[in-house]
Amino acid sequence: MRAVEMNGFGEPGVLKLGERPMPQAGRGELCIHVAASGVNRPDVLQRKGHYAPPPGTSDLPGLEVAGVIVAGDAAAMAAQGLKLGDRVCALVAGGGYAEYCVAPVAQCLPVPAGLSDLEAAALPETFFTVWSNVFDRGALQAGETLLIQGGSSGIGVTAIQLAKAFGAQVIVTAGSDEKCQACRELGADHAINYRTQDFVAEVQRITAGKGVDVILDMVAGDYVAREVEALAEDGRLVIIAVQGGVKAEFNAGLVLRRRLQITGSTLRPRPVAFKAAIAKALQAKVWPLLAAGKVRPIIHSRFPVARAAEAHALMESNQHIGKIMLSWSEQ
Repeated sequence: MRAVEMNGFGEPGVLKLGERPMPQAGRGELCIHVAASGVNRPDVLQRKGHYAPPPGTSDLPGLEVAGVIVAGDAAAMAAQGLKLGDRVCALVAGGGYAEYCVAPVAQCLPVPAGLSDLEAAALPETFFTVWSNVFDRGALQAGETLLIQGGSSGIGVTAIQLAKAFGAQVIVTAGSDEKCQACRELGADHAINYRTQDFVAEVQRITAGKGVDVILDMVAGDYVAREVEALAEDGRLVIIAVQGGVKAEFNAGLVLRRRLQITGSTLRPRPVAFKAAIAKALQAKVWPLLAAGKVRPIIHSRFPVARAAEAHALMESNQHIGKIMLSWSEQ
């Protein structure tokens, strides 16, 4: 099969299209003939040598795919309501940049009605991540306010739509007026250009001094201290990436007085059972919204797999709004 391999660690040019043996599905697994693969920030970190795949996982990058089931554990598939020939999308811990990909059956979901394989492949990584961190860990409720740092990212555009669908008010930060406008068009109530505005002051203005209930943070570093100031009483800060650095100083007195929670998580190394629970929640609560067109994948651009390096360069440029995808059917 064709696969996008890494010729060492480094710049996007280390990504090369090569040949690999087809993977074999084991117990509790199935094999997908991949039509499209999603490109995500962890893929970039892996390419640079900063994010090794979990033990026992394929060394190929790629955390989400969509396509057709061609083999697998028949009993496990039957228990999940799946069979050979079904179109599915899947969250995987690695190996997604390949023409065939093995995935745990429990981490596979049917392609929502009306969506293409390319659109379906844009769902797993961001939807699993947002559901786990905003709704499970962050416990966002209808009527509360969510602040999303980086609202135009793949995670951000998903979080905007899901938070609005479940009755929350949404404030986002983004790095340009164009991105802020795109976020508002997706449903964000307020958008703050972090290059020209102080997001803490803007949050206090928008909320009349109350602060926000939940913050989804992909920056960390010196943002943490400012986010603590922006939280309402009993507020929750959920950190899912550390693009701004791993060290932070903040006012612990505010944490005590306002009863704040600072938490975080990474999804990739979590066990199958944990991800399976998220998959079940998504299928019950979010997949109907996708089928009804109330929530949709936002795709910025698509690349043939031979141009994976260009896809990574775009990701690192931060010029995109939404998802970047790889197609296995295009030259």
